[in-house]
Amino acid sequence: MASFHSRSSNSNSNGNHPASSFSLLLLFLLLASVSASETVPKVMSKPATGNFDIGPVVPTTPLVTFLERVQESALATFGQKDFDPKLYVDLSLKFDLSAIVTAFHKLPRNATGSVSIPDFKEFMHEYFDGAGNDLVYAEPPDFVPEPDGFLPKVKNPQVRAWALEVHALWKNLSRRVSCSVLDRPEFHTLLPLPGPVVIPGSRFREVYYWDSYWVIRGLLVSKMYKTAKAIVTNLIYLIDTYGYVLNGARAYYTNRSQPPLLSAMVYDIYNRTGDLDLVKKALPALLKEHQFWNSGIHKVNVQDDRGRNHTLSRYYAMWNKPRPESSTIDKAHASKLLNASEKEQFYRELASIAESGWDFSTRWMRNTSDFTTLAITSILPVDLNIFILKMELDIVSMAQIVGDNKTAESFLKAAQARKAAIDSVFWNEENGQWLDYWISNGTSSQECQRWKASNQNNNTFASNFVPIWIDLFNSDTCIVEKVRKSFQSSGLLGAAGIATSLTRSGEQWDFPNGWAPLQHMIVEGLGKSGSHEAKSMAQDIAMRWINTNYVAYKETGAMHEKYNVEKCGDIGGGGEYIPQTGFGWSNGVVLAFLEEFGWPADLKIGCNGVML
Repeated sequence: MASFHSRSSNSNSNGNHPASSFSLLLLFLLLASVSASETVPKVMSKPATGNFDIGPVVPTTPLVTFLERVQESALATFGQKDFDPKLYVDLSLKFDLSAIVTAFHKLPRNATGSVSIPDFKEFMHEYFDGAGNDLVYAEPPDFVPEPDGFLPKVKNPQVRAWALEVHALWKNLSRRVSCSVLDRPEFHTLLPLPGPVVIPGSRFREVYYWDSYWVIRGLLVSKMYKTAKAIVTNLIYLIDTYGYVLNGARAYYTNRSQPPLLSAMVYDIYNRTGDLDLVKKALPALLKEHQFWNSGIHKVNVQDDRGRNHTLSRYYAMWNKPRPESSTIDKAHASKLLNASEKEQFYRELASIAESGWDFSTRWMRNTSDFTTLAITSILPVDLNIFILKMELDIVSMAQIVGDNKTAESFLKAAQARKAAIDSVFWNEENGQWLDYWISNGTSSQECQRWKASNQNNNTFASNFVPIWIDLFNSDTCIVEKVRKSFQSSGLLGAAGIATSLTRSGEQWDFPNGWAPLQHMIVEGLGKSGSHEAKSMAQDIAMRWINTNYVAYKETGAMHEKYNVEKCGDIGGGGEYIPQTGFGWSNGVVLAFLEEFGWPADLKIGCNGVML
């Protein structure tokens, strides 16, 4: 019998290890409690504004607090030009913190309180090791220059040579925690991890949560199964230590998570390798992670227009202060607010948006022209709940694999309930999209929101189409056709891929930037449907994305974290830091697309080859 589970991994290569004995039909029957074709009224208005700061705050460390002060002094000394606040909270100490604090206080300062450039440089050199020095190169044990069976559908020698260069980038991004971190963890903001990691690149010197899913997708194409498994082992370690996977492996990230895709990583590795031990190791951690996202401040209850109660999840960081890695930037934004409570709420919103991975976007703003109106804690995001639904289905599959029928039955019911909630709260029949839902400010998990059509966010974002990624939606021919037509007319598809939004705000998760994860989820979902038109659209988008990555690589010598979808070969911009290279998830998605769609020998690559 066919597996009912989301087919987000490439199951057509290296053999399959089906993760369930349930049929797809059975799951569809179980999850059909709310028809996806029900009409939802058009959005008319947005809810009232306000400022409420509720929820816990995870304590920070004395080291992080001090490094924020160093960051502020560095800004006063060096000025804004080329200033990256993250650099200073990534530094490692050479001596005990107390000795360095004393030396810091003794630095001579002028009337404005700033330190001269020579004095500050001397202080930094004497007392700190450079950012990134606490991670050292780790030779991947399973890297070979050209793996057996690598990209058999790529027939064009020019494309194949480039793909091998992208494959080789895994070596550039492979790291392990240095012995100094293990010996003196109090000297570092980097967290001690048990195994090697693959970093995104550039200023992102540590492992990141949701980046790792697309890194792993690329590693699986590269046949680097040990490296992929090591990443998962590190993330499981974070759950075992903190109760959830952190945003990234730094002390200042302990107050939030990121989009929960660990189950998808485990499932995809298992489908390639049949690694039963990994499933057994991961399952208890995934149960803990599921609890994190479905309790306390992350949980919201909504009563739909038929009087049925649903439970959904939101992003909500355990933090109400400036983010240490962006403290100077956050304080500058908050200076426009009048009182301390408004600032605390604004800081919580900033951290919660960082938890979403979409930092930053007009998607989270009440007023798209005013950055201080960020309000993600008052939003139920479509994509987060899709990720959690996928987690629930993954857990069903893994529980079946290890023979835990009780857990499988429990999570099948949880998936049924979330599917009904997604259909009822997010789906908009008129738009042919799933829309984020605004809730009342300060909502606690005990309250129940009354669903209102006007609280759906009628603006178009790429996230509105993410549900098509999983089988429960891409196997429904009627839904696929509605979504395909909606996407076709949405304005999101540009010359070089899918834009994140339609708003040109200057924020990096808005127009005209396109990001690898969003390209991948939408393309993979369309491609796995039974619709010829949807499959054709998926291939067209993938080809546009591959072309722009290729041209930008040839022009700059690097893969980039984001691209401008208006112009083939143009890299993305905007946001609070300069564009970064490396780049983990871009590498992974290009390799995944080339594996899925290939490249004919007679098809040229480059911007002139894109079909518009």
